[in-house]
Amino acid sequence: MHPRLKALLQYTFVILITAGLLWLSLRSLNPDDGGDKGTFILNAWKNSDKWFLFLVAVFTMLSHMLRAERWRMLIAPTGNKVRYGYSFLSLMIGYLVNLAIPRGGEISRCYNLYKLEKTPVEVSLGTVVAERAIDVLCLFLLIGLSFIVEWDNLMTFIRTIDFGAGRSLLFSPWLAVGLVVILAAGYVIYRIRKSERFRKIFDGFKGGLLSVFQLRNKGLFILYSFVIWSLYFLMTYASIKAFPETSMLNVSAVLTLFALGSIAMAAPLPGGAGSYHTILPLGLVFLYQLPKPDAIAFVFIFHAWQTIILIVAGVVSLIVSYLIIRWRSPETK
Repeated sequence: MHPRLKALLQYTFVILITAGLLWLSLRSLNPDDGGDKGTFILNAWKNSDKWFLFLVAVFTMLSHMLRAERWRMLIAPTGNKVRYGYSFLSLMIGYLVNLAIPRGGEISRCYNLYKLEKTPVEVSLGTVVAERAIDVLCLFLLIGLSFIVEWDNLMTFIRTIDFGAGRSLLFSPWLAVGLVVILAAGYVIYRIRKSERFRKIFDGFKGGLLSVFQLRNKGLFILYSFVIWSLYFLMTYASIKAFPETSMLNVSAVLTLFALGSIAMAAPLPGGAGSYHTILPLGLVFLYQLPKPDAIAFVFIFHAWQTIILIVAGVVSLIVSYLIIRWRSPETK
């Protein structure tokens, strides 16, 4: 099969899954008054506290600013000096691409950084993988903490969902990830033996991947990671408080919903669309007895608001990057 056709089919498949999940979520939205679904969601937006939604935008951008600096710290041990502004622009472009192509943002941000700073793509991509591994660790810690504070509710929620044959929520995805890693490792070893060029690329990737062990200030890196995930939590907390229907939820409930939302966003779908709209309403309904229409409306508005923030920041970053690459002086090219 031609690579472009294969990529097109994969992308179409992902889009169909996303559209299907969104359709199922909207299908289950049945306002109590029998009114229009769009009107119901619009009214939920009108009744929201815009001050808290503004705080969501602030926390979102602060987390991305810190993430850009943390990425710079990972790249530094590889011998490549990256300016903070270029790191931030590339990161935001990556988020923008992720909204259209699942996981495509990781490659696009590395390519944009190469265009701006001439940082080898394989090196920066290795640091992105290391960064993702750290985020997965943070996610597991978050899930563990949420189980500690909300054990009874979460176990009830998990038993409510039918995964078939007693499978857990994380079993199938992580089994697939493990299989992909094994196959990829075998392929990489084969290519290294056959290709000198591939060996050079692999060495650059490995250098970026191992950069986390060569950090000059590991304490500051850990602090940045903690603050980034704290800001993610504050984004969820501010969103919960922005809507009258959810504002009564306490901190432990917000922590649990934050964990569920993080798991949903980790799904290989554009910006977590679909998975987020499926899992989070279930949590709100089964864990905290929120009426289903209110839960669905909340999730649609919350996710849409975050998406708008990323689109605006990403488009601006794309334009600025283009202007820098197009118009900068010959000496810096």
